[in-house]
Amino acid sequence: MPNQNRWVDLLEDEDIAFLKRFVLASGSLKELAEAYGISYPTVRLRLDRLIAKVQVFDSQQDMTDFERTLRAMHADGRIDQATLKQLLKAYQREREADDDAKTSRSSTRGSD
Repeated sequence: MPNQNRWVDLLEDEDIAFLKRFVLASGSLKELAEAYGISYPTVRLRLDRLIAKVQVFDSQQDMTDFERTLRAMHADGRIDQATLKQLLKAYQREREADDDAKTSRSSTRGSD
C-alpha cells in the first residue's frame, strides 16, 4: 500500500514522465531539450518548477490538501504569487470563521 505522504505519489503523470526522461538522459538538460523539441531555457524552467513542486509535496509543514494543491499550482506556474497569497488568505479566513462558529456552538450547548 503506497504511503500517501510520499512526494512522488502526489506528482502528476506528466511530471513522472519528465523525471523518467531526465534520468534516462543522465540529467542532461540539453538532451532533454532535443528530445522534447524545445529550448534549453524552457527545459530549465520546467525542471525548476518541478523542483519547487517536489519541495511543496515533500515539505514537513502542516498544510491541508487544498493548501498543498494551491502551492503546487503556483510551483507549476498555473497561478501567480499574488493569486496564491489571495487564495490562501481567503481560505485561512474561512477556516477561522468555521472554527469560531464551532466554538460558539459548543459554548452555547454547554450553557443549556
